[in-house]
Amino acid sequence: MALRITSLAERPEFAATLWDMPHAWPPFMFQDPMADLFYPVAATEYADYVLVADDSDDPGRLAARGCMIPYAVRGDELPDGGWDEIIRNGHLARAAGDVLDGISALEITIREDLLGTGISHHMIAAMRDQAVKLGFRELVAPVRPNQKHLEPHVPMSDYAFRTREDGLPYDAWLRAHVRAGAEIVKVAPRSMVIAGTLAEWRAWTGLPFDTPGPIDVPRALTPVHCTPSHNHAVYVEPNVWVSHPL
Repeated sequence: MALRITSLAERPEFAATLWDMPHAWPPFMFQDPMADLFYPVAATEYADYVLVADDSDDPGRLAARGCMIPYAVRGDELPDGGWDEIIRNGHLARAAGDVLDGISALEITIREDLLGTGISHHMIAAMRDQAVKLGFRELVAPVRPNQKHLEPHVPMSDYAFRTREDGLPYDAWLRAHVRAGAEIVKVAPRSMVIAGTLAEWRAWTGLPFDTPGPIDVPRALTPVHCTPSHNHAVYVEPNVWVSHPL
């Protein structure tokens, strides 16, 4: 595969099909309301911050996408609110005309039939290069470790810093970032918050959601907290902040 990665600003023809690419994300992951502050305007307001990839032998068919957002740096600490907070910050700072002196990755999505082919490593490198091109000296990311869902009851504070014998992170996606030059900074304990009625969670997962307490949901990094007496369930996902010096 001869992968070609550019910004959406350079190849706006991908805007119409940017969100149509087959993917492996579980349905509940699309229910975070904070996403509405970025994704509906990604192609118009953030085209320089969206990367698109296709195969030069299969041009015009999206192989992967990557999304970043500029934000206003507030203090020395990356926010505990992770993904949600960085989108909120970027949205409000842009609306207020504040200086956008930070940049954060939001996602890298690989077309489902191309998972495991190494494209993600190229996308990380391209994000780093694009951040430099846009004038930034650091790229941060609230990383969603891709094997954590296999251990939903293990605290992220333990999982994130687990290493192999070679000293690299145990988790494959964290390991990919570290190999690309990142360092693990901290856990973002409430990076994504997804709340819904029991009927909504049943529709998103196919599970009954009829008992109180923690519910293990496939592909969730932690259990979902179910409260039938109040007809709601809430998922609080921790992520892991990493920093790529550029």
